[in-house]
Amino acid sequence: MNAEPWAIAMVLIATVLGGFGSIYLKKGAEKLEFKINALLRNTKLFYGVLLYGISSLFFIVGLKGGELSVLYPLVALSYVWISILSLRILKEKMNWWKWAGVALIVLGVGLIGYGSTIQ
Repeated sequence: MNAEPWAIAMVLIATVLGGFGSIYLKKGAEKLEFKINALLRNTKLFYGVLLYGISSLFFIVGLKGGELSVLYPLVALSYVWISILSLRILKEKMNWWKWAGVALIVLGVGLIGYGSTIQ
């Protein structure tokens, strides 16, 4: 594979952090007001932005250890984490079509990873 294992791990950590960031942004959006005081008190929105920022740092560090064409498709796994977190935390519903989409994402990421090992 054209990416170091530590780089893959960094990108995977970034996707999980980004998933949690999305959950916090969603929860913060429920109380969104475009007033300075309200924005400063919206801790969930703040945590969402913070987690996205930290996620980006992990991703940037991970990019140092591999090819973008191998590492970037791993970002699609964010959809998997968000689907799972939405079920558990936000109590959202998943139907068969959504799960099929998640399965296709995992399959696609796997195929891209496998394809990068073939010369």
